[in-house]
Amino acid sequence: MSTDEETGMIRETVAKFVDRELIPLEPHYLKSKLPCSDHPHVTVEQKERLRTVSKDLGLWGLDAPEDLGGHDLPTRTMAAVHEELGRTCVPFILPPDSPNLRMLQAVGTEGQKRKYMQPYIEGRMVSAIAISEPGAGGDPAGMKTRAVQEGDQWVLNGRKIWITNARAADFIIVMARVGNDARQGGITSFIVEKGTPGFIIEREIPMLGGESTYEIVFEDCRIPKDSVLGEIGKGYAPMQLRLRTRRLEMGSTCIGIARRALDMLCEHAMQRETFGVKLAERQAIQWWVADISTRIHACRLMVRDAADKTDRGEDIKREASMIKVFATEMAYEACDHAMQTLGALGMTLEIPLNALSQKARLMRMYEGPSEVHRQAIARRVLGLRG
Repeated sequence: MSTDEETGMIRETVAKFVDRELIPLEPHYLKSKLPCSDHPHVTVEQKERLRTVSKDLGLWGLDAPEDLGGHDLPTRTMAAVHEELGRTCVPFILPPDSPNLRMLQAVGTEGQKRKYMQPYIEGRMVSAIAISEPGAGGDPAGMKTRAVQEGDQWVLNGRKIWITNARAADFIIVMARVGNDARQGGITSFIVEKGTPGFIIEREIPMLGGESTYEIVFEDCRIPKDSVLGEIGKGYAPMQLRLRTRRLEMGSTCIGIARRALDMLCEHAMQRETFGVKLAERQAIQWWVADISTRIHACRLMVRDAADKTDRGEDIKREASMIKVFATEMAYEACDHAMQTLGALGMTLEIPLNALSQKARLMRMYEGPSEVHRQAIARRVLGLRG
């Protein structure tokens, strides 16, 4: 079977899962996001059904190594998977979460893979990653969290912020500085398990769209010597591998968001009449439809190109930054035009547009804001160092 045929089959399976299982949950999810709502985003029963159905469909471990029970699907196929999942506002991750998987796969020891990666692939563990710090943002040189070796232990001290999944995670990959090197060379990755003394979830931070991140503190947090993920002082490269994986995912997710927004825009425009003329006949609406459709096509080609290069082992730093900027801004604009087309209905919290728009807006910020990526693109094109 060719890659395109395999991708088509997987896409169709995921699309049916989204249409039959996730989209029907949207009314409940949207209700949970209303002010003062005490409804969970997804109930325990709903989550268990989603896990059971997706597992029965063979959708777990899609890009995990075959020797650990995965399917080892190529990046292009995974792009199709995330595009389909992006069509719904209901959050659901098919185990495992690929970016942290890539990090463990690239630099984890055999012991770490057995202890963390295997159950992670099997959906028995949840992970998180702690990179950002108050006042440091996306600048690694500003990282202040320190790790000092004392005997057969490492002692972590510092503070991390904007951590997704911190409360639910069974283990967190923490980026910390070893020694006094102010450059990237001092950054090291550590695995910290939930419940470790000195690992404190300081506070939950409400975010746009009703989601949450966390601020966590390490106070003399002692972890075993073998908790180092990769080499000491060389944590920046695998961290970038993880970030590039996430940015490709975001590109595909944004295509899905834009597709859903365009579908809603077109459906409404074909039905709604103003002054005796359907909205679909208005030039402004037609131009929005044309622009969104063109950008979706361009973004899909960008993602496929980067995916194929990834599978060939090529460096995609520049392509990943381009996708991050283009895709997130495309999705946000698509939602905005759809909301404008729907008028007052587009302003309600009863339909998915607002939730999808907020999701796209968040993606313009995390994993590196657009401004940082634009600067990185320009510096590479200009041949500037740093």
